[in-house]
Amino acid sequence: MKVKVSKKEDSTKELQKVDVIALQKENDELKRTCAQLQKEAKERHEYNIKPFAPDMIIGGPPCQDFSHAGKRQEGKRASLTEAYARIVSQISPEWFVMENVDRAQQSEAYKRARAILKEAGYGLTEHIYDASLCGAPQKRKRFICIGKKGEADRFLEQIILDNEAKTPMTMRDYFGDSLGINYYYRHPRNYNRRGFFSMDEPSPTIRGVNRPVPHGYTRHPNDPECIEGLRPLTTEERAQVQTFPKDFVFSGSKTDLEQIIGNAVPVKLAEFVARRISDYRNKLSEQCCEFMRSWLIEKKEISAVSAKDVISRINRVRCLTPITHADTAIDVNYRLAKTPAFGEMSSCVKSQMKRAIALYFEFIEQTQKSAFDDSLPTDSARLDQEYRQKRRATQEELAFR
Repeated sequence: MKVKVSKKEDSTKELQKVDVIALQKENDELKRTCAQLQKEAKERHEYNIKPFAPDMIIGGPPCQDFSHAGKRQEGKRASLTEAYARIVSQISPEWFVMENVDRAQQSEAYKRARAILKEAGYGLTEHIYDASLCGAPQKRKRFICIGKKGEADRFLEQIILDNEAKTPMTMRDYFGDSLGINYYYRHPRNYNRRGFFSMDEPSPTIRGVNRPVPHGYTRHPNDPECIEGLRPLTTEERAQVQTFPKDFVFSGSKTDLEQIIGNAVPVKLAEFVARRISDYRNKLSEQCCEFMRSWLIEKKEISAVSAKDVISRINRVRCLTPITHADTAIDVNYRLAKTPAFGEMSSCVKSQMKRAIALYFEFIEQTQKSAFDDSLPTDSARLDQEYRQKRRATQEELAFR
């Protein structure tokens, strides 16, 4: 049996074939464009940030996709969490801090970001903070991940737990009677929730909206007995609940200000995190000084008294200028020479401090070599070391021109 195919059917099949080929070409071109954009983004991040060799990167990828106030669906903005992790892994600072809402920890985007950060060689301390236990009069929960190169996971957890308050801070604890009120209104997300809160409890989460008491508001069973004449907090009072200083200057429309205040991390919570990192750095610095003292005595054959003097001079240098993981002796000596206090010292003292800096970096270099001999470094750690070596070589070349 012969089947006759019309010219029209032939033409349709040919057009379909052409469409498939065109789609394949378009798809291939799209893949090439995406790959090129990723390459350019990586180069841009490295070009703009990496030459500065930051000791720490701090950021908060947009959280609306995870927020209790949002749709709680992972959309395009959720991918910025993964993008942030890639930036950190490419720049490779010693420390990073990533902040988000408490629900973000359970997201797929964070799981992918976490894998990137672990591959880059970071130990992670992942903790959900309650701002009312960290110096702010507000029941506001935030997930913060703190990472440090080469550390074990949960390395900061005990220091955090030891410093959190045992009881929440109330509004009265923070303001006293300065606001002249005992209750205030915070617009509920729905009317199944109460709208009035006491000064003798932490504030609920400050949000990006601030509305007056609606006309005809129906009292909730958990509201105070008498709600007549009660008011919401002012914009300035809301900023103070977020622990901004009274004299902090905001700019923008009233709507902008409410959004800025509502989306901010409480200042005291940020300070709490910074102080815990500082505590840990001080602890590491003390351990480093103890190891260096032993190294000076055993390897450099310096007397115990002289070793103590070298450590004392290093601590004196730290009081004048920080010493970061990406520094070289040239960096530290350059910054030191710029400080007025160093300029007032005698030539003998200056010489002793420079000698201490040289010994410090010799100690760091030798201990790093020992660490790399004993274990295989991650790719990120190897790249980080190579980058710092190149940076040191460039600085030395510039210094002797």
